[in-house]
Amino acid sequence: MNQSYFYLKLETHQLDMSYKNEKRRVRVLLPKNYDKDEAENYPVVYFHDGQNIFYSSESYSGYSWKVIPAIKLNPDLPKMIVVGIDNAENDRINEYTPWKITESPLPEDIELGGKGVEFAKFVMTVVKPFIDQQYRTKSDKYHTAMIGSSLGGNISSFMGIEYKNQIGCLGIFSLANWITSKDFDSYIASEELDPDQRVYIQVGTQEGDDTDRKLMYGNMKQAYIDCSLKYYKQLMKGSVPIDNICLNIFADEEHDEKAWAKHLPECLRFLSEKWS
Repeated sequence: MNQSYFYLKLETHQLDMSYKNEKRRVRVLLPKNYDKDEAENYPVVYFHDGQNIFYSSESYSGYSWKVIPAIKLNPDLPKMIVVGIDNAENDRINEYTPWKITESPLPEDIELGGKGVEFAKFVMTVVKPFIDQQYRTKSDKYHTAMIGSSLGGNISSFMGIEYKNQIGCLGIFSLANWITSKDFDSYIASEELDPDQRVYIQVGTQEGDDTDRKLMYGNMKQAYIDCSLKYYKQLMKGSVPIDNICLNIFADEEHDEKAWAKHLPECLRFLSEKWS
């Protein structure tokens, strides 16, 4: 199924998640003149929460990341292929969390989290090879970006470490690492980081919503700021140079697609700085 929007072409695929016995929708936005410029290969930007990135009508919040206008209205950005990987809806929290959630006020009979390792493997061993085979990509790590917000930021930050040889750029919006902070902290401390990785981090001062409230005690707004600051320090401690990290804390911005869409162009600008 193809949809045209201005000059950009959106293609839809259903890829097998063998470990779940289901298919997952993956959509691919191709740059202008992709069909004509047959000698051209392109960097690839992968997004989690694919339902929320292209069209506001299907977005969870009723407002999308506005990826298509971001590309159209910022002609200085290099041409890229954008891949939106749908989330699992009711199973989203499990897929985007590599560790079981043990630090939250959950009832004892409810288990959440811990499927993120399998999901990350699906992205890197099924989705990425499919995209590299099907399309003219620059498949090396320097031209491969992973972007996510909230729990999508959690799984992106995990994948940036676990698959550092294949992912060279990370866009981490409204990181929610407070949900499994002890596990993430010990994981990032035990792994060698990639000093060449470029990481864009952003958080607002009015983050946190009602869903978060069910999963955490204390000051939500501060928790989000603390998460991002701690992650920034962890990257530097792991030898990622300060020039390769962009950290933004935005006054009065909330935990929603509106804030993330607003700053997407500057994220893409930062991540693509070294793209040839």
